[in-house]
Amino acid sequence: MTSDSLTLDLPDAENASAEERYRLDEQIGYLLRLANQRHLEIFSEHMPSLTPTQFSVLARLHEVGELSQNELGRRVGIDAATTNGVIDRLGRKGLIHSQTDVNDKRRLRISLTPEGCEAIREATPVAQAISTATLSSLSNSEASQLTALLIKLQAS
Repeated sequence: MTSDSLTLDLPDAENASAEERYRLDEQIGYLLRLANQRHLEIFSEHMPSLTPTQFSVLARLHEVGELSQNELGRRVGIDAATTNGVIDRLGRKGLIHSQTDVNDKRRLRISLTPEGCEAIREATPVAQAISTATLSSLSNSEASQLTALLIKLQAS
């Protein structure tokens, strides 16, 4: 993508070039990546047995019940290759069960095992504490606003 194909409202800087106005420390993508790195560090410290993606898969299955593998990937926001790997690892841990869809033999249906139900029950309070730790430098109002804004961003 070239700068010509992207229309942005930029602050007027009388004699500064675009390069001179650009500050990496003020860029949303950079800041989101740094915040995500901080969150991942906190997550791995408090929940070393699961990755955030594995936890997301378990949490989504707990929320909505059995899903096709493709639907599960979409509902967690991961691509098909990543979904395959996560499903394989969670299956080896005994936390999920996969079976062929009775109506479409090309599809796999994924569900929690009893061990997966127990794991998500135990992990959920830890995940809530991880979120609290990630947001600890913000006030409750700021944390709520950030969450609302991130939801709004992902919906656009």
